[in-house]
Amino acid sequence: MLVAPDANTTPESWDRKGLPAWSFFSPEMLELEKEQLFRRHWQVVCHASDVPGAGDFITLDMVGERALVIRGHDGVIRAFHNLCRHRGSRVMAEQSGTCKSAIICPFHGWAYNLDGTLRGVAKPDSLPRFDPVEMGLKPIEMDIWQGFVFVRFQPGPQPSMREVMARFDDEVAQYALESLQPSGEGFFAEEIAANWKCVRDVDNEGYHVPMAHPGLQDLYGPNYFDEPFHNGTSRSFASFREGNGRLWSVRAYKSVLEPPARLDDEHKTAWLYYGVFPNFVFGLYPDSVIFYQEYPLANGRTIQRSATYRYPEEDRRMRLARYLSGRIDRITSEEDVQLIKWTWEAAFSSGYDGVILSDLEYGVKTYHDILRRHFPVLAEDEPPEGALARRNAELLAQAATA
Repeated sequence: MLVAPDANTTPESWDRKGLPAWSFFSPEMLELEKEQLFRRHWQVVCHASDVPGAGDFITLDMVGERALVIRGHDGVIRAFHNLCRHRGSRVMAEQSGTCKSAIICPFHGWAYNLDGTLRGVAKPDSLPRFDPVEMGLKPIEMDIWQGFVFVRFQPGPQPSMREVMARFDDEVAQYALESLQPSGEGFFAEEIAANWKCVRDVDNEGYHVPMAHPGLQDLYGPNYFDEPFHNGTSRSFASFREGNGRLWSVRAYKSVLEPPARLDDEHKTAWLYYGVFPNFVFGLYPDSVIFYQEYPLANGRTIQRSATYRYPEEDRRMRLARYLSGRIDRITSEEDVQLIKWTWEAAFSSGYDGVILSDLEYGVKTYHDILRRHFPVLAEDEPPEGALARRNAELLAQAATA
């Protein structure tokens, strides 16, 4: 049985019905989510080691926003809107790469220094004089936690990532996250034909593991447990079950893995996950570290993006262990995609009348609780067309004065 963060909350009083069906296919709901969640909460972009040298950059497109993370000649990592001040073109068309000395817009050749200041324009006699700072690339709010780089497109309610993740400080210290290096596999992005909340609803509980994920059941089985969302973060922990394993990938992984000495006994043979509201997860393994996130393209179209990182001291044995854990993860992800699609399809059925959450799906319930605090309109029937944002604002104002 999971324990709620609120001592007054008992299983008998839980709201088990989940989110209303209309919230999965309402265009107005999706636009409100883009604005209030994806633009106003921290989004993980990369690790500092992905941009190790001057001019190295990573770009990220999300909900109509375009971010550019780049390291300057002074060694400082900065984040900008990937938007030329001239005509709004992308100044970087690639997902990643290296600028030799300046950022050159491919549309008209406007040039920016690596610190974002305007360096020069094509045919300057045809234009007014510009202040190089005022007309430089527009900065995006950025934060770095344990080497991971985050951006926030608009001001939002979250504190710094250091504060968001503070309750995990003691546990996470042994993983030496700042020392991580890219695995060499790059960033992986997959489009899923479902609403983005369907991804979260599947990922926020381990109740389905015994039935849906043979690999994970073989690796850790009943030793997996979820903790509820609390202050915008969740924790899931899975210690390996005894024995060699039934599946060859699990047997091979357990036999080849030699956990690093920096991990304590509890974490040497365990997978650890931190979920961060609204849409991403860190996976901390003895052999590697991963992150994955999802964000909407449109109703019924979601991108899931992920990356894997290795440790600098990785030897051949650890590299093989990382390959095997990655294989288990990839198969699990493929299995989840089918569950996500079925969850999405259910909302369109005339026979769908909501869900009934198990005690073991408390991660889903507490995640929904956070969503309802942002969108109290989710507790009501779908508002008339064009009225959703206004009604949600009214409910938030009422809650603020209650």
